[in-house]
Amino acid sequence: MTAATHSSSFTAAADSADAVLLGLDPEQREVATSLRGPVCVLAGAGTGKTRAITHRIAYGVRSGRLMPASVLAVTFTNRAAGEMRGRLRALGAGGVQARTFHSAALRQLQYFWPKAIGGDVPRLLERKIQFVADAGARCRIRLDRGELRDVTGEIEWAKVTQTVPADYPAAALKAGREAPRDMAEIAQIYGTYEQLKRDRGLIDFEDVLLLTVGILQDRHDIAEQIRGQYQHFVVDEYQDVSPLQQRLLDLWLGERDSLCVVGDASQTIYSFTGATPDHLLNFRTRYPHATVVKLVRDYRSTPQVVHLANGLLKQASGRAAEHRLELVSQREPGPDPVYAEYADEPGEAEGVARRIRDLIAAGVPAGEIAVLFRINAQSEVYEQALADAGVPYQLRGAERFFERQEVQKAILALRGAARSGGNDPLLEDVVDLGSQVRAVLSSTGWTTEPPAGSGAVRDQWESVAALLRLAEDFARTRPGATLADLTVELDERRAAQHAPTVQGVTLASLHAAKGLEWDAVFLVGLTDGMLPITYAKTDGQVEEERRLLYVGVTRARLHLTLSWALSRAPGGRPTRRPSRFLSGLRPGSAAPGSRPGGSAPERSPRARGRRGPVRCRVCGRTLTEAGELKLMRCEDCPSDMDEGLYERLRDWRAGQSKEQGLPAYCVFTDKTLMAIAEAAPTEAGELAMISGVGGRKLDRYGADVLAICAGQVPGSEDPDGA
Repeated sequence: MTAATHSSSFTAAADSADAVLLGLDPEQREVATSLRGPVCVLAGAGTGKTRAITHRIAYGVRSGRLMPASVLAVTFTNRAAGEMRGRLRALGAGGVQARTFHSAALRQLQYFWPKAIGGDVPRLLERKIQFVADAGARCRIRLDRGELRDVTGEIEWAKVTQTVPADYPAAALKAGREAPRDMAEIAQIYGTYEQLKRDRGLIDFEDVLLLTVGILQDRHDIAEQIRGQYQHFVVDEYQDVSPLQQRLLDLWLGERDSLCVVGDASQTIYSFTGATPDHLLNFRTRYPHATVVKLVRDYRSTPQVVHLANGLLKQASGRAAEHRLELVSQREPGPDPVYAEYADEPGEAEGVARRIRDLIAAGVPAGEIAVLFRINAQSEVYEQALADAGVPYQLRGAERFFERQEVQKAILALRGAARSGGNDPLLEDVVDLGSQVRAVLSSTGWTTEPPAGSGAVRDQWESVAALLRLAEDFARTRPGATLADLTVELDERRAAQHAPTVQGVTLASLHAAKGLEWDAVFLVGLTDGMLPITYAKTDGQVEEERRLLYVGVTRARLHLTLSWALSRAPGGRPTRRPSRFLSGLRPGSAAPGSRPGGSAPERSPRARGRRGPVRCRVCGRTLTEAGELKLMRCEDCPSDMDEGLYERLRDWRAGQSKEQGLPAYCVFTDKTLMAIAEAAPTEAGELAMISGVGGRKLDRYGADVLAICAGQVPGSEDPDGA
């Protein structure tokens, strides 16, 4: 049993080629020393694939067998590319290019466009959705918000599979696509979208790849120039390459085979974007003499988590399942995965929030906890539950770390101190980099002790603390580094959006969680119809849903909780069933084809009793949406809210927020205030019946709220005090 190693943002510097190999396990060492010919690394989740390939590159550079400028490493996200560059730089291979497919292609396109085409490169279209909407309008096809997003996705899929508008209907049918509109209409919108871009001199991200491929195909002199520059290629997450990306890679390579690919077919979860594991699975057929190395030692997860992950894949079918890797945990045993069943979704969210609060009280940092769901629409009820529990959280995909005001202010101060050098009085008698950063941050008002409680003030403190931890990490791996070196590192991380960890519970979709890991993971909403999702019809689509759950399970290092709700709304019929993927794995469930047995999963108190359906107090319709349940009426039904009362409640909430250093929503959300203003409760029992007013908030704020509803100033008994 090997001790688990937590991955750091930086890798300890190596002073020789042999030192680069220290600390690698036998399989990782084989990857690092296999520098000739095609190499295929089949790497399971948590097996240290990034470590293996960065050490391979660094070993080749430090031993003199690879020239840094001749290596191009490509991956799929700016964050992964930034992490790879940081590790390579720390290992003494800083001259190696590590980029995403798109950034590598864009760089080449910008350089060769004047020579191949002439003039300036067309401007890059950052967001397609508005252009797709304009294209739909020109075709007299109205798209609602959901259709707009889905049609945009279809256009992206068509482009990465190199399908022109006229061929889209046939190609989509052949691929089994679930089109959001009539396929002929999508083809028409797609064609108009392309024409709009041409008319306005714009290109999109897929065009970057298409145009680069076109130039390399038509201009052999340019292709040879690029091949002369890059002699060796490394491709991470190779199971996710699209046909277009593979075509570009083939053109980069030419007739050569100096290629190292890394991937895991069991983590293919992006086929809807055109990704396919076929290139990984066919690698040995294409290169019969390839070196193949399997990484199966899992350093991330406990044996209990790994056992569940392996069990999920044992039930899988299809070609990817035939090439599954059986992981072997290298960690000490931990707690068994927890399975929890709830009566309804709000109950599930409240139960998860309680467990998270208990974990934090037991010493698990909030930043090491994640709640993962199948679709982003599931996040709202968990945001509400965590806010009600006073637990800080961050929604992955929301405001970026380096765009936060407190982070920009801190970096500006660090840059100013770096320019001043020894002339800055703050840095007198301060020698090491970590102490210098601490001194500079303290001058901006940051304190070494966190503020009490949670909320906006604590969130801001955590952001700056994450910056300090990053600086200390950087100093440990770069002895002698200066403030100026650190600001360069921060600028590069900002460009790559490679953010440090912030201490708040992460809320993210399963797709967005790929490549990340936490000490504790909550996989929520695990019902048939959600995972697998309803529109997964074919065997292949269902198996991809299973792989998505596998990715979720393997994000957990130590604590793993899997939960589901029997109905959507309080009082709803308990018709839902736990995900079929858990059959035979969770206690009390039967494996496919066998009789059920064993103990039942944990049930929440709310799951033991049923309440009647919740109906709109205006029209009588059964309510299901979280926002409607809070208001006790349909969103479209007329409101009898007391506007004056609502504004007084908002003013009071603003004062509470400021006084306690909490975001306003942690006191009460807007929907809860609206519900209170509509109900105008006169006693604690009536207030307690309003969704979003739990026992804790009733004790804390009930007297104030009832006073405001009675027309009084909180704390005053004078009914005319308002």
